[in-house]
Amino acid sequence: MNPILYSFRRCPYAMRARMALDAAQIPITHREILLKNKPAKMIEASCKGTVPVLVLDEDHVLDESMDIMHWALAINDPEHWQRDPALADKLINRNDGQFKHHLDRYKYASRYEPEMADQHRHEGLLILQDLEQRLTKKPFLGGEKAFLGDIALFPFVRQFRIADPVDFDHQPLPRLQSWLNHFLQDARFARVMKKHPLYHEGDNDE
Repeated sequence: MNPILYSFRRCPYAMRARMALDAAQIPITHREILLKNKPAKMIEASCKGTVPVLVLDEDHVLDESMDIMHWALAINDPEHWQRDPALADKLINRNDGQFKHHLDRYKYASRYEPEMADQHRHEGLLILQDLEQRLTKKPFLGGEKAFLGDIALFPFVRQFRIADPVDFDHQPLPRLQSWLNHFLQDARFARVMKKHPLYHEGDNDE
């Protein structure tokens, strides 16, 4: 039986997990869920109640996106995404911590402190400006070709752009904008963003 992936199409964590599973060419059973109506089987597998959740078997469950990425790439890494792990860890730790903090409070300002949205936008842009500088000499954060850091970060940069596409596209970030567009136009991203019917308890696993 294929591993079962509980996923939500627009979640950036789920996106990067799906990207790694696709790159590793690992067949999965995809179960698309709504975060406001989580299936009991997913909660049984992972009490965290967040996606992605990858059920390998009854005794083995991965419920962190980076764990799923590392698991998949340990099985098959044909594009050598796992090179330079120290740089990948540095970029991902900042993205998942500092940048995600500001992203949430900018994109979803009404849930936090609306009056602070511009400040969080500013702080997020400072991090994006650093990524812009990293892309000065090479087309990807990992060098001439994409690596784990690029794949793990781009769904979150996509989220930042979605908050205000006009503003993002007018920022002096030409290399970062080109970098983001590369992934958005890639055939792999189109595959992992394919719409799936919602999973309901009792549905056939396939």
